[in-house]
Amino acid sequence: MTGVDAGLLDDEQLMRELETIHRTRHDTLLHGSNDALSAHNLRMAELEGEYLRRNPRRPVTEGRTRAGARDRDPDQPQAPGQAGRTGQAG
Repeated sequence: MTGVDAGLLDDEQLMRELETIHRTRHDTLLHGSNDALSAHNLRMAELEGEYLRRNPRRPVTEGRTRAGARDRDPDQPQAPGQAGRTGQAG
């Protein structure tokens, strides 16, 4: 494992780590070695798992659910944040 154990990060540090790893994901996939990609996969899973553990009832955007995606009008693209909220994840 690289980096500080995700469980030891405070909420702000965890979000910063998640933002960084998501920002670097594409380059790692396209240009990283197999070892780098494997390490990236493990770290991303650790950070995302910790986020979900801390936020089990996070708000879920309707358009990001299977049902919401099926209900979207393909001729009406939605800007990020414009989809309706379903409330809490369950």
